[in-house]
Amino acid sequence: MTDPLLRIAAALDRIAPPPPPAADPLAHPAYGWDGATLRAARSFAPVPIERLVGIDAQKAALTANLDRLAAGAAAHDVLLWGARGTGKSALVKAGVGAVQAAGGALALVEASATSLDRLPGLFALLDGVPRAFVVFLDDLGFDTPADGRALRSLLEGGAEGRPANVRLVVTANRRHLVPRDLSEQESAINPRDVIDDSLALADRFGLSLGFHVVDQDHYVAIVERYCTAYDLPFDAHEAVGWATKRGSRSGRVAWQYVTDLAGRHGRAV
Repeated sequence: MTDPLLRIAAALDRIAPPPPPAADPLAHPAYGWDGATLRAARSFAPVPIERLVGIDAQKAALTANLDRLAAGAAAHDVLLWGARGTGKSALVKAGVGAVQAAGGALALVEASATSLDRLPGLFALLDGVPRAFVVFLDDLGFDTPADGRALRSLLEGGAEGRPANVRLVVTANRRHLVPRDLSEQESAINPRDVIDDSLALADRFGLSLGFHVVDQDHYVAIVERYCTAYDLPFDAHEAVGWATKRGSRSGRVAWQYVTDLAGRHGRAV
């Protein structure tokens, strides 16, 4: 007699929906990668890059690198690091959008930091596709140097390299991705080896862009740019008051203020 548990498992397999088919890698501007399937992003509407204020050097460096990638030329993997809410993620998406708007054959693939071990499968899927891809890992960080070695291998030195049409773009709150834990250094035979291991991952990125704390003038300029773009009344005093109540000044806080302002005026943004 068949085991009842086996019969139940077989019945569940029969009624379970099949996995969704992989999205066409040539058909969409942006995708998500869940570790097994490439799916089209429901919507991809990045902020126009000209609305990102106070990061002109970072914008120029990133878009130049993305232009080269889209053109099939040599391009770097990129690390964008620094203070929270300063526009790192927004710039990645805006940069891809700007290249696409200019006719560049480039797409964004957002991947989970928890599926690093499955990135080689994504690389194999994208290899040979007549299009360039930015594989985007957002808000990445590791607790120990050992946790970052899988990514380090993908960036350089792995047995199977990335395709020429694929580059990694990573955002993180800290420059070195792995914290320098003093207790770990003290327990090491050679503490310098621990520090070097922590630095080795960040050094694998050919382009590293820093984002720093937003001062009040920069914050107000961001708000003013958004207000102009959406035809909203601009009040610097009110904008500063909003940031003071939030206890933070950043591009993210500026956008939250503008969203609130638009809602009070019955407008959409």
